[in-house]
Amino acid sequence: MRFTFFNDFLALVFPQTCAVCRSSLFDFEELVCRSCQVQLPTTTYHQRPNNNDLAIKIMGLTQVGRVMAFLRYTKKGVSQQLLHQLKYRNQPEMGVLLGKMYGEELVRSGYKDIWDGIFAIPLHPAKQKRRGYNQSMMFAEGLSDALGSPVHDSLVRTKFTSTQTNKSRMERIANVENVFSLVSAADVRDKKLLLVDDVMTTGATLAVAANVLLAAGAAQVDLAVIAAGK
Repeated sequence: MRFTFFNDFLALVFPQTCAVCRSSLFDFEELVCRSCQVQLPTTTYHQRPNNNDLAIKIMGLTQVGRVMAFLRYTKKGVSQQLLHQLKYRNQPEMGVLLGKMYGEELVRSGYKDIWDGIFAIPLHPAKQKRRGYNQSMMFAEGLSDALGSPVHDSLVRTKFTSTQTNKSRMERIANVENVFSLVSAADVRDKKLLLVDDVMTTGATLAVAANVLLAAGAAQVDLAVIAAGK
């Protein structure tokens, strides 16, 4: 009772606000109010996972199955706002929430029990230590909660690379060549896997990582990101 009273007191003095519109959240709302949730710039890529601009973008780079994104990325838009809070404002719980939301949408669309495991694009250990968490892994954890597929962390990044921002498609591919390795092939061999990241722009990072999983014997690798960039 004392603990509940203290929480109620904190909520009164420091009310939690929506990450988008800044209005006060109700007790049943988490990070983003229901009104803003229904207005998120979502895509329908999961309804046409083999025939969308992301699938076309990575053609020739890798032989993956489905290619999907939860949100459309718009500069200075809601998706950028949420990603900025996830990556730079120390809000790992935002990634989990977005993963749960997208996972629930995928379940409603018949994607339950599709994947044997979920992998996230790893950060270099030095970068993850600096940030405190891997934003893509947070997205994977949220997806796992909704989909019921386990998350694996056996895909690792062995080389520190410069940012992909402002690089051309070929420069991005060269920048991430030979940077990923697999610690345990048992998590991959003959499995149908979902590989996730925060944003897909050219698809170079996801394609290189997917090829590592496929080379280790994955039966199929599908891709999903929080937001589809341009």
